[in-house]
Amino acid sequence: MAHDVQSILPQIQAAMKRYDMIQSGDKLCVGVSGGKDSLVLLCALARIRQFYDVPFSLCAVTLDPCFSGEADYSAVEELCKSLDVPYTVRRTRLWEVINEQGQADHPCSLCAKMRRGALHKAAKELGCNVVALGHHKDDAAETVFMNLTAGATLGCFSPKTYLDRSDLTLIRPLLFLSEAEVAAVASHEQIPVVKSACPVDGNTNRAAAKKALADLSATYGDMGDKIEQALQKAELCGW
Repeated sequence: MAHDVQSILPQIQAAMKRYDMIQSGDKLCVGVSGGKDSLVLLCALARIRQFYDVPFSLCAVTLDPCFSGEADYSAVEELCKSLDVPYTVRRTRLWEVINEQGQADHPCSLCAKMRRGALHKAAKELGCNVVALGHHKDDAAETVFMNLTAGATLGCFSPKTYLDRSDLTLIRPLLFLSEAEVAAVASHEQIPVVKSACPVDGNTNRAAAKKALADLSATYGDMGDKIEQALQKAELCGW
């Protein structure tokens, strides 16, 4: 089985078409954290841009949280040059603010909120009207599980969301791919992943949800697939 970028383009295009993610003339801003998911998405969109049935343009933005000083994204910059994608790195005070707010022990909620705001602002300043995020179907399953167990609610992020306050559309083209498929492409293509310096990386509610779903999958089959199918059948949250 192939694990190059070309091998996952059909699933990405299927998601883009099913949820009408891109319109002619859209300018996409890919939020690049430095992780495998966002970098694989960037590489795939750069390839799709060459032949997709509606024209769109592409740029990439990294918001450095500066967890332990400025991170080195030079390898990502070189990747973007090879893809002919304009790339911007913006250094932020994100971690500094989290510490000032006394949230360093439980930073995820505040961190996510601040990163979203900074990404949307950067996209608008770069003249983009669409923000592409690297969430895959396992991220969706974990979100459903966390909402159910922590909040007693049935909910997930949407494949496509219009934000009227910022006049931006958020899209998630990787939703028909598993994390394992994305990781296989990143490894095969030797994509330059930048390891997160987050102090709580791997010790979060999402990490706990990932483990719980892996345990359930061992007994009941792929829970990512099952939850994605349930979302689609129920047409929940725009699925």
